[in-house]
Amino acid sequence: MLPKLITFDLDYTLWDLWIDTHVTEPIRRSGDAVVDAHGQVIEFYPDVSSILRRLRDQDVILAACSRTHAPKLARQALQLLRVSANELESGDSVEQSAIEVFDSLQNYPGSKLAHFRALHAKTGVPYEQMLFFDDESRNREVENLGVVFHLTPTGIDNATFDAGVKAWVTRISKSAY
Repeated sequence: MLPKLITFDLDYTLWDLWIDTHVTEPIRRSGDAVVDAHGQVIEFYPDVSSILRRLRDQDVILAACSRTHAPKLARQALQLLRVSANELESGDSVEQSAIEVFDSLQNYPGSKLAHFRALHAKTGVPYEQMLFFDDESRNREVENLGVVFHLTPTGIDNATFDAGVKAWVTRISKSAY
């Protein structure tokens, strides 16, 4: 059982940097890597691609919500980063731009409450059907809306993702009674 909408913060949740302070434009693909003007590598944590692919294959609505002061740069990074897609009959894997995996991007300065209100207005998904992964505990404020928040102090990986889903299932099970 999964929520209808799963949202990820970007900085230190999907990748190991702050896009608005650690990265200098322009960014570009260099072979399989995405790099900035100084060679800073921008990449997802190891389990991110498979998590995003699994969720996309299960028709979960995916969103990215970041308080970034560099929304254009965050968008460019998501356009350049790749997510493995389904394998072809030949056994070869196909990649797609990470930005194509997300249904909504709420990347701009300000409270995550505003991000989730915008998501709710755009998708119609009830807050109780939303799960949010973020590395900053201050963003737990979204729980006031009914969103399940799961802290990712060292970024998202399979174990942290599974723990977040379990927390959401527990919350849903309790509210059913």
